Amino acid sequence: MKIEEIIKERESWLRWKNVAPIRDAMKDLPQIKDAEVELGDWIRLRSDSVTPEQRSVIYEVAKKMMPWRKGPFDLFGIRIDSEWQSFRKYNLLRPYMDLEGKMVADVGCNNGYYMFRMLEFSPKLVLGVDPSPIFRSQFDLINRYVRSDRLRYEMLGIEHMAGFADMFDTLFCLGVLYHRSDPIVALKSLKRSLKKGGELILDTFMIEGEEPVCLVPESTYSKISNVHFVPTVPALENWCKKAGFERFEVLDIVKTEPEEQRKTEWMEGQSLEEFLDPDNPDLTIEGYPAPRRVYVRCYRK
Repeated sequence: MKIEEIIKERESWLRWKNVAPIRDAMKDLPQIKDAEVELGDWIRLRSDSVTPEQRSVIYEVAKKMMPWRKGPFDLFGIRIDSEWQSFRKYNLLRPYMDLEGKMVADVGCNNGYYMFRMLEFSPKLVLGVDPSPIFRSQFDLINRYVRSDRLRYEMLGIEHMAGFADMFDTLFCLGVLYHRSDPIVALKSLKRSLKKGGELILDTFMIEGEEPVCLVPESTYSKISNVHFVPTVPALENWCKKAGFERFEVLDIVKTEPEEQRKTEWMEGQSLEEFLDPDNPDLTIEGYPAPRRVYVRCYRK
């Protein structure tokens, strides 16, 4: 099936039973034509014309879209304090971004927080890829007022990126690779969508070690059921080389802290605090090393 056909088929997901009420409620969202956008750590929308009634409608629609995992956002005074303080990751990567006039993709984009932030660099286009209709709805809510024609969101997965052959100058794949049962195949799909010489900026869970080996969780890792491999940095480098990347560069290694990931009013389920050993925060609840992320950059040969 061609990528255009897959995109068309996946649009029907927005009518799923649990999503249809949200999409119907979005039809009542007010038109606010004088919205001003501030692309800081909090993505803020401002307008002097918004009435209390309009703000109430936006609040109720946003609540229906929970959980809000990436952010934070301030929608005309409605503060959506997301589970992840995503500006920490964005600010870490920002010095390495050179996106002006470029074709960019954010694979596993969630609700598009990073996509909106990237607008500061004036890219030609940012394609967000994520299969979740809920996160797509969150994006649609925000972009209703940001009104950027440089952003495009498709409910696709990393496995579909090869369908965008030789299209992108820069790919971001943040917090996705450990969910793939064959990481080398996933990396090859990413590579196929890059132009020759294009860059991949990636982060994934990692474990310490000088040997090219991986942790393979028995069932869950940090209570996440679909974490398949947690590599050492040398193992990750070998994966990238086998997939056809070169010039592997480690940008940073960061331990996930409660200040970055936690429960809030907008994400009421379990979060990092419940994922760690209560007697030793250096271990997960399963006894594995606590989550650490390695940020790397490499290039298509």
